[in-house]
Amino acid sequence: MILGGQSAVAQPRLGLAPALGVAVAPRLDFSPEELALAEAAAGLPELAAYYGANGLRPIFTGENAVKLRSALVDATATAPQHGIPASRYALDTRPADAADARSEVAQARVLVRYMRDMTGGMIRPGSVDPLIKREVKRPPIDRLIRDFVQSPDPRQFLLDLQPRHPAYLALQRALTGGQALAIPADLPRAPEALWRPGARGAGVVPIRARLEAAGFAAPAGDPQVYDAALADAVARYQAAVGLPSDGVAGPKTIAHLNGDVPQDGRNRAIVVALERMRWMGSEDLDSRHVWVNIPEYTARIMENGAETFRTRTVVGSTDHDRQTPEFSDQMEHVVVNPRWNVPRSITVKEYLPKLQANRNAVSHLDVVDGNGRVVARDRIDFGRYTAANFPYRMRQKPSDDNALGLVKFIFPNPWNIYLHDTPTKHLFQRASRAYSHGCIRIGDPFDLAHALLSRQTPDPQAMFQRALSREDEVWLKLTPAVPVHLVYFTAFPDADGTIRRFEDVYGRDAPLYDAIQKAGLDS
Repeated sequence: MILGGQSAVAQPRLGLAPALGVAVAPRLDFSPEELALAEAAAGLPELAAYYGANGLRPIFTGENAVKLRSALVDATATAPQHGIPASRYALDTRPADAADARSEVAQARVLVRYMRDMTGGMIRPGSVDPLIKREVKRPPIDRLIRDFVQSPDPRQFLLDLQPRHPAYLALQRALTGGQALAIPADLPRAPEALWRPGARGAGVVPIRARLEAAGFAAPAGDPQVYDAALADAVARYQAAVGLPSDGVAGPKTIAHLNGDVPQDGRNRAIVVALERMRWMGSEDLDSRHVWVNIPEYTARIMENGAETFRTRTVVGSTDHDRQTPEFSDQMEHVVVNPRWNVPRSITVKEYLPKLQANRNAVSHLDVVDGNGRVVARDRIDFGRYTAANFPYRMRQKPSDDNALGLVKFIFPNPWNIYLHDTPTKHLFQRASRAYSHGCIRIGDPFDLAHALLSRQTPDPQAMFQRALSREDEVWLKLTPAVPVHLVYFTAFPDADGTIRRFEDVYGRDAPLYDAIQKAGLDS
């Protein structure tokens, strides 16, 4: 082993700091075992930091070795319950007294891997899609190792590293069979048709039977009538399997009821949902926050684990440059009567060609210079410019027709993503609502503003209305700022633990699932 470019044996006074990257008290009497451990740990920063700060004492040999090794074996055996391939944690099965430095570090590497996986996930979020902007914040792993070694119950210490959020636990139960949606194959198949409330026929009978077997029984009624109670049971089942919950049993619903949709597809959504929850392990999801689940087309305010507000959303379209990214931030302002500063990408791709054809096109927008001053269109030769050198911006005044509506919700971020009102209200009635340029349009924006402002004024409606009546842009500061999480879950539990499914509108689940499986081979 080379320390600082010289032999460790020849230069023991240098200590092990150069190899380990941490300060170690200078010594003259390193044992061969210690030198071997230092060499094996060199290049592994988290292990080097732990060993260097703890006198090069091994974890999995010597005193307490059996207890610590057993704890690691038991914890890693739970990998399938987390949707993690068991092969990811390949452990040395040799007895502790037969282990050498390489074996010690190999065991410790598995420990580090398990700790990292449980406290921030296996996969770096942006590696599977550049629009996953989520930043994972883990506790210092060397400190976790220290606490594990010192714990009176190391097994429980490791098991407690997993996210304890009720949603994570519900997803685990669903993955391991706690929510059985499988339907016995020997039941009569439901006939394919378009079953609506009021329909009648013998085909209703197997629909009722299959719903009951899946745990969505309808109250007793005429077995051959598709009544309102049956439609409600169908709607609840549809929500659980990721279909629009309209209560109408069409071909997709019947295919699910008949077992024609593979169960492994459902489990894949849960596996990736568990990983996404591990990415968020450091976030305080018990405190008040805004939760926007992109595939669900829904925004909520959550407080102490309970939903206090919900509204429909419209999210970015499926074009990759318009998809809504995933990240967390702090919502700082409610902006009433906002101006719309048109993003440059929209200005040069959509509006510049129109202006080149007709300088009076898109007349609802002002052309402004770099100082924010409105420039008369007849003073601009639009034909001179390209998307690369167009020197102007475009802006829309506050109005009922403003693209942002009458209110927007700001959480400053590099991607210029925010929540906002919209004049195009009809889109909220559609089941699939991916139509925006990336920002999130809110179905009930005034109510959301009232709910967000309710912590800082006894009459949030009056505060909001005063700002609205000014008919000019007004910024209302949120005190304190409210965390906002833009997330992407195609499987997520309701308050009662029932897993609801949503369309993978951007196709982000498949590459994440593949990355998880590949990570399982990297033992």
